[in-house]
Amino acid sequence: AYSQLTSLVRRATLKENEHVPKYEKIHNFKVHTFRGPHWCEYCANFMWGLIAQGVKCADCGLNVHKQCSKMVPNDCKPDLKHVKKVYSCDLTTLVKAHFTKRPMVVDMCIREIESRGLNSEGLYRVSGFSDLIEDVKMAFDRDGEKADISVNMYEDINIITGALKLYFRDLPIPLITYDAYPKFIESAKTTDPDEQLEILHEALKLLPPAHCETLRYLMAHLKRVTLHEKENLMSAENLGIVFGPTLMRAPELDAMAALNDIRYQRLVVEMLIKNEDILF
Repeated sequence: AYSQLTSLVRRATLKENEHVPKYEKIHNFKVHTFRGPHWCEYCANFMWGLIAQGVKCADCGLNVHKQCSKMVPNDCKPDLKHVKKVYSCDLTTLVKAHFTKRPMVVDMCIREIESRGLNSEGLYRVSGFSDLIEDVKMAFDRDGEKADISVNMYEDINIITGALKLYFRDLPIPLITYDAYPKFIESAKTTDPDEQLEILHEALKLLPPAHCETLRYLMAHLKRVTLHEKENLMSAENLGIVFGPTLMRAPELDAMAALNDIRYQRLVVEMLIKNEDILF
């Protein structure tokens, strides 16, 4: 188990050294009323009218005519003065604003958990004190990567695992996106193991690059958690129960269908953990 762990850590470290990728991101345009004269930053023509003269990207501040917004390329470069929070923020927007491969919450929480919590019984299953989890959330929203989540601040590792799970639950578009959701569920409903992996591979291709990279990093971490199963009692199956509904949300609002999908969500995460080295 130890040599398996070191090779997993080495592989994760190797991937760390790659450059920050250029993730593509669409603009988050909202109708806007400009004060004073304004020109479109796409066509350079004047924006006429007294109210709602055009649209403004809420993430990067780009100002264009409404009709021009349909032709603007997917080259949004979010600016931290517009992106004011970490939790409940679109994942790709967050990583582009901070020039990182993954959300800093994910990296920082996982580093903290792996440095002092891998042997903790019921890791991820045991709930931390909700007020303190909310404190961690506020610290990330306020201080970003300068947030202090060390043992001096939060001795109970379940506070950190709770903050990480809350981050994923709060995402406006889940880590496993609504678009990719049906394909992932299809893989869990398939009984042939080879076919399962094939469908999972196809499903992963449907994820935006920043989502796929974050999922890869998380699954490599959860695989390392399972290597300490004797101490923490957390198997891939147990982690699937915890993370299935955390990483996936049914796109349709039908409560019954969503309820039926829970066992498949669990299976998806379990398969991703067990086959992490093949799939990513």
